[in-house]
Amino acid sequence: MTNIPDGSSVETVIVPRARDIGGFEVRRALPSAHRQMVGPFIFWDQMGPARFPLGEGVDVRPHPHIGLATLTYLFDGEIMHRDSLGTAQPIRPGEVNWMTAGRGIVHSERTGAEQRGQGALLYGIQAWVALPKAHEDTAPGFAHIASDALPTIEAEGKRVRIVAGSLWGATSAVPSYSEMIYADAILDTGARLPIPIEHEERALYVAEGTIAIAGDRFECGQLLILRPGDAVTVEAASRARVLVLGGEPMDGPRFIWWNFVASSKERIEDAKADWKAGRFAIVPGDETEFIPLPER
Repeated sequence: MTNIPDGSSVETVIVPRARDIGGFEVRRALPSAHRQMVGPFIFWDQMGPARFPLGEGVDVRPHPHIGLATLTYLFDGEIMHRDSLGTAQPIRPGEVNWMTAGRGIVHSERTGAEQRGQGALLYGIQAWVALPKAHEDTAPGFAHIASDALPTIEAEGKRVRIVAGSLWGATSAVPSYSEMIYADAILDTGARLPIPIEHEERALYVAEGTIAIAGDRFECGQLLILRPGDAVTVEAASRARVLVLGGEPMDGPRFIWWNFVASSKERIEDAKADWKAGRFAIVPGDETEFIPLPER
């Protein structure tokens, strides 16, 4: 966390550490020691940017989730998603894969053979959205949202895609379970972006470039938690890419362990036992491998 000037509309600055997870870099901003959630967002990873050697790519073996929805959004590259519902869906830049885990789902994420043969790319954001208590045990599901189903606003040096929720009068087709906002804004140098104040919890993730808020500059790779109710306008100090995220506070705290999110420790323990005992469904087309339950 970095120092913040007194009176700033930025409440907290989280600087995620970069770590290599087998050929590409990940920056995890949520959860952190300073903040677990922003609205329903409980997990926020920047993946890449990365270019793999020929023949190589992402190989995330089948693994389980409960109590959350994954929201995968790419800037570059392609990933093949498979899950225990029988889904086999590539995701490409500007599209969304929205997977509802609910009471339990298993999925894998891999680079396809064609991409491996031409030098695979990967750059994007994977987020986890905690489900409200009323939907924690809902049936698992999957939705792929094409780029043309995500509204895009272009004006005065900015191009903003509404990834989820409603912002600036436009609404995404992503089928969320709670009040949330998520937008991808590309700003030319000097462009200004006012951030709506309707939602109590809001944050900005600076993916590229440098921005300024009321004269204070913030660099790429930072998650800025905004003070509730403060009017904030982002100005691009250079060409920049900023993700806007947030929503209403969750209906209580959440426990998070490995790939499981729940409102009670008992749900977590049940999921651990089910995965260890092989009671989760398999992933058709990716049946031979899996990630074992961690020892701790």
